[in-house]
Amino acid sequence: MPKFVSNSKSPHQFNKSDLSRIIEMAWDDKTPFEAIKLNFQCTEREVINLMKMTLKRGSYKKWRQRVKGRKAKHLRKSQLHA
Repeated sequence: MPKFVSNSKSPHQFNKSDLSRIIEMAWDDKTPFEAIKLNFQCTEREVINLMKMTLKRGSYKKWRQRVKGRKAKHLRKSQLHA
């Protein structure tokens, strides 16, 4: 039986494979948050909270520095600058 992971700030429950896929998509610099929302109904804030809960502190900080304000992580920003 799959184990479900719940974020206290999110109404969603994800099994381990979905959680792994969300983290993989979030870690990828070219995957926008909108794609994660489309596939998993998970907002940017929820993705950030999931990453914060699951990654080691140093890994989370590096990831946040990398994606903060990045055009490729937001469809609207990347379309405006294309």
